[in-house]
Amino acid sequence: MTRRGFLKGAAVAAAAPMGLARAQTPDTVRLHAFSKPLNWLGYDDLAEALAQAGCGGIDLAVRPKGHVEPERVEQDLPRAVEAARKQGLAVRMIVTAIRAADEPLAERTLKTAAQCGVQIYRMGYFAYDHEVGVEGTIERLRPQTAALAALNRRCGITGCYQNHYAWNDTLFGGSVWDVHAVLKGLDPQWIGCQYDVRHAVAEAGGSWGVAMRLIAPYIRSVCLKDFVWAKKKGGWVPDDVFGGVGQVPWGRFLKLMNTLKLEVPASVHCEWPLFTPEEAALPEGERRRIAVAKMKRDADFFKAQYAKAGVKAG
Repeated sequence: MTRRGFLKGAAVAAAAPMGLARAQTPDTVRLHAFSKPLNWLGYDDLAEALAQAGCGGIDLAVRPKGHVEPERVEQDLPRAVEAARKQGLAVRMIVTAIRAADEPLAERTLKTAAQCGVQIYRMGYFAYDHEVGVEGTIERLRPQTAALAALNRRCGITGCYQNHYAWNDTLFGGSVWDVHAVLKGLDPQWIGCQYDVRHAVAEAGGSWGVAMRLIAPYIRSVCLKDFVWAKKKGGWVPDDVFGGVGQVPWGRFLKLMNTLKLEVPASVHCEWPLFTPEEAALPEGERRRIAVAKMKRDADFFKAQYAKAGVKAG
């Protein structure tokens, strides 16, 4: 298939816009796997490995040092998507570093992604400007975010800002309330939140559900991963672990997802160490086999959790 033919077919398949909250069929949630842990695999091997792990899609890193470099998005993203589809995998989501509409590669990246059938992209992270304070930062970010929403609309794709545990005092978005303040009043069909329950629980403790209700109209995708608090040099920090062995209350989270009628694509983040030092020294084929087994463990766990909530996931 030629690149032009592939893009034409993908664009037709993706032509219908998503609803405000529902990006899936009513009874199915597509589990994408974030491609970052397998950055050492080419497109065909990546797709085959994630299919073997039982994932239904790939959340593809389209950013510097990712699987697709932004400078080569027009050449390489169609190749990556075609490799995924040969394995029966969807690519409805990508991860970018885009933060503003006027970035040199933003429009080219988003147009190409939309033509390939991608519906959602994760944005890059904002920063607090402590010279103007929290409220001043929010006021500065609102027009920037509105301009990006307008570009998204022209390109036919939805941008999502991920709430993320603040590893320093400048990372914007540890507080879901601040993310909501930036998004408020914008059209969630074109810009919203990639809700990360792991980071929400780490930041807010028991009150994370209140903020989730607040931002629910803007939740267009979710991240799935778990953590425990670990004491390391410098103090206590959230440490990523396999799903189900950490502190995220999955039953409560998925019950709230159902209550809020959120049927959106999910990105499984395997952020725990993929290999022990001994495993990291093994040949690529052995490392791939180990990676598939570990990622399948997470995929199977999250499928089971969705099933308990009465939602088919795959």
